[in-house]
Amino acid sequence: MPDGVASLYAPTAGIAIVGAAVTDAVREIRDRHDLAPVVTAAVGRLVAGAVLFASGLKGPERISIQIAAEGPIGGLFADSWLLDERTVGVRGYARNPHVDLPLNGRGKFDVAGALGAGSLQVTKTYELGQPYRGIVPLVSGEIAEDLAAYLVQSEQIPSAVALGVLANPSGVIAAGGVLAQVLPGADERAVAELERRALAMPQVTQLVASGADSETLARSMTPDVELREHRFLDVQFACLCSREKVEAALVGLGVADLREMARENAITRVSCEYCKREYAFEPEELLELSGRIG
Repeated sequence: MPDGVASLYAPTAGIAIVGAAVTDAVREIRDRHDLAPVVTAAVGRLVAGAVLFASGLKGPERISIQIAAEGPIGGLFADSWLLDERTVGVRGYARNPHVDLPLNGRGKFDVAGALGAGSLQVTKTYELGQPYRGIVPLVSGEIAEDLAAYLVQSEQIPSAVALGVLANPSGVIAAGGVLAQVLPGADERAVAELERRALAMPQVTQLVASGADSETLARSMTPDVELREHRFLDVQFACLCSREKVEAALVGLGVADLREMARENAITRVSCEYCKREYAFEPEELLELSGRIG
């Protein structure tokens, strides 16, 4: 089933729901970074969360989610933005991609153990104006609960988030997520109904593995309620890196470092943290970059 994100709402229940199927994107990230299974689960959950958060973006805006973690994984990063009016781009990586931990007591990937204590930061970048940043401490390290806590604490929106990644040493089998939020003006009954439905819905990984698309995921939380369609978007792995951006980063190192790199290396190679694309610079190019620093 192709990756996608679907936004729907149930006015009678006072709930807005977004479903995201991101198996192909997470598989691409897993393969590019050679992620261990527990790291695949962690990155995949954050990537699914970023796509859910990005479902309402308009124009050249971007959602960036970062987890600073004290555990062995070190940290997680995910970006999502509109590639065009019909497509959401997403990328992500882990600071330490090869962390290997046994399954937890419930027989699941021990994402919380890989992360440990830490914080979650969401940055919204707009076409005009300053970026908005919100940061909250991790409440469980399971990522879904942490994203829901962020929405409640930073944006005062009662929310439920369900994320799932099914993976093994050979690759990614299924990945996706569901985000449900109480609509503005809804009463306390809508909040209670949201909590009840979140607990009762099937597991995301089971749904995606059985062939559920983004709309089916969204409807899985409200099978008995009429939902109105709002927006459907494709999702694909993408990256924002370019040679020009790498050159700007190198210039930021300063004249002395650039000249030292030119002396010591026949070729200087710089790899993008998100997509692993490599950019090569010969000594003459580094010296030319150093000449730009006035």
